[in-house]
Amino acid sequence: MEVVVTGRHCDISDRFRSHVEEKLGKLEKHDHRIIRVNVEVECERNPRQADRAVRLQLTALSKGPVIRAEATAADKMAALDLALDKMAAQMRRASDRRRVHRGRRTPVSVGQALADQAEGAGEAGADEQVTTHERRVGPIEVAGDGPLVVREKTHAASPMTLDQALYEMELVGHDFYLFVDKESDRPSVVYRRRGYDYGVISLEVEPNA
Repeated sequence: MEVVVTGRHCDISDRFRSHVEEKLGKLEKHDHRIIRVNVEVECERNPRQADRAVRLQLTALSKGPVIRAEATAADKMAALDLALDKMAAQMRRASDRRRVHRGRRTPVSVGQALADQAEGAGEAGADEQVTTHERRVGPIEVAGDGPLVVREKTHAASPMTLDQALYEMELVGHDFYLFVDKESDRPSVVYRRRGYDYGVISLEVEPNA
């Protein structure tokens, strides 16, 4: 397994590189297909962010899906340990999910997911009356008091099965995963509900009139 360590705004010593290689070698017991792990270390120069002075991201490349984990801490060693624990946990969850999901669990249907959401909204509306106001954030009108977060990402995607989408969601450690369903060719999202229960929402693309 190859380990590549890069740093931004900080120097990477040979001692730290050796420590990283030794630590990451333990990942192979969770996934023997790993070919390379990229380790990106970014140091924060703002003294007010001392408790998050180091951001470390691990990206494991293998014959299977990409696995990624990230952590922040006061120093490189602590950030490495946190990120490594996250990555190992994601690999274990993915392995457990494959054993539990096949033949024993069925993702919640789209209708059920929407019904649950509607029921929750109805209960909230019965208890209290929600009022909103509009405000301007730059050139955009925003309703309510919530923060406005704008971030765009574009990813290349190949159609995949629902089982593969669930597997990849576990590997990246997210609560949802956007994919193109191989059987229906629809844009779909699988998301975590409770424990090993999952929901699926798909889009029916209407042709332009």
